[in-house]
Amino acid sequence: METHTALKRPEVLAPAGTLEKLKTAIHYGADAVYIGGNAYGLRSRAGNFSLEEMAEGVAYAKAHNAKVYVAANMVTHEGNQEGAGEFFRQIRDVGISAVIVSDPALIEICITEAPGLPVHLSTQASATNYETLEFWKEEGLERVVLAREVSMEEVAEIRKHTDIQIEAFVHGAMCISYSGRCVLSNHMSMRDANRGGCSQSCRWKYDLFDMPFGTEAHESLTAKGQVTEPFSMSAVDMSMIEHIPDLIQNGVDSLKIEGRMKSIHYVSTVSNVYKAAVDSYMADPEHYQVKEEWIDELWKVAQRELSTGFYYHTPTDQEQLFGPRRKIPQYTFIGEVMAYDDATKIATVRQRNHFSVGDEIEFYGPGFQHFTQSVTEMKNDEGESIDRAPNPMMILTMPVVQPVSVGDMIRKKKEA
Repeated sequence: METHTALKRPEVLAPAGTLEKLKTAIHYGADAVYIGGNAYGLRSRAGNFSLEEMAEGVAYAKAHNAKVYVAANMVTHEGNQEGAGEFFRQIRDVGISAVIVSDPALIEICITEAPGLPVHLSTQASATNYETLEFWKEEGLERVVLAREVSMEEVAEIRKHTDIQIEAFVHGAMCISYSGRCVLSNHMSMRDANRGGCSQSCRWKYDLFDMPFGTEAHESLTAKGQVTEPFSMSAVDMSMIEHIPDLIQNGVDSLKIEGRMKSIHYVSTVSNVYKAAVDSYMADPEHYQVKEEWIDELWKVAQRELSTGFYYHTPTDQEQLFGPRRKIPQYTFIGEVMAYDDATKIATVRQRNHFSVGDEIEFYGPGFQHFTQSVTEMKNDEGESIDRAPNPMMILTMPVVQPVSVGDMIRKKKEA
């Protein structure tokens, strides 16, 4: 144990596209969350926060010893930076812990016009070496979010040469290009990926054509039927749950989960898993073991196959969304617990997806509390017995076989 006394517990940093997701992430173990404001961000379709919502989110976070960061990582064109100084001052005064920026103009504006608001360099800036991190440290930044293309060997080398805080992605979607360097969406759909409008053109399915030099376009031959499936340029998702010790031992200060557009089912599950893994390692590094239940849990919310990205090798065709898929157990998020009566063992539930009497369902909560049961009976909010819950957000009651808590989630396995 002596060799591990200097290990620092990393922050588990979760995405929060809405105020509900912010509270969910923190309730399920996140030490910090990152959100978008109503300007200068890269998720124009996420539920970006007003100043009032930020204030409520910050108050909730502080009450639970957590932090809130704001992503303002767009690339600015002429005129886009107008009003940025006031925006940064407002979020500073609300109590935001740091702003995540990639554009040097916005960084300069924040440092000079909103002193006291820490600045973190976004992954959009593609920082891949310690000289770059040292440069930004000298500019006054406190933390750098590494490019997702950095290897674990490079992480170790970077940490040896700089003491600036390092944040690294550990879970979620990967960009097929260097983050912040892709213009596919601009070309395909005239939506600027670097200014909040990415249409994820890399995930579209493409045909292949045989177009010999000099041949008119209408004479080209499609390869449809000659390949197993349409081609995409999309990467599988990242998951580093099996490599927490490497990240901690190499000095990563913040473990970042991607997914501001994802559901509360995803946010709660992934935050819960990484919190459990980090806690387990820090409690006893010498005897730490990856638990199969953590991996199984992540697959319950997986949308694509999983890999370790660039951390241990350059991705191959096995890390692309092409060819035969591994079978992934799919679960549907069906509800959340609103109240529980210990005397009657009745839970009040808000429905999020259809389920019926007779279904096998799973309850889960913070700290890896899990159990399964069959739905034996349900009543609507008027006390009438019902055999199914078809209406979104309807309130119902049901008996449960174990105690549950407000905020616990419910899911069921999808039909084959």
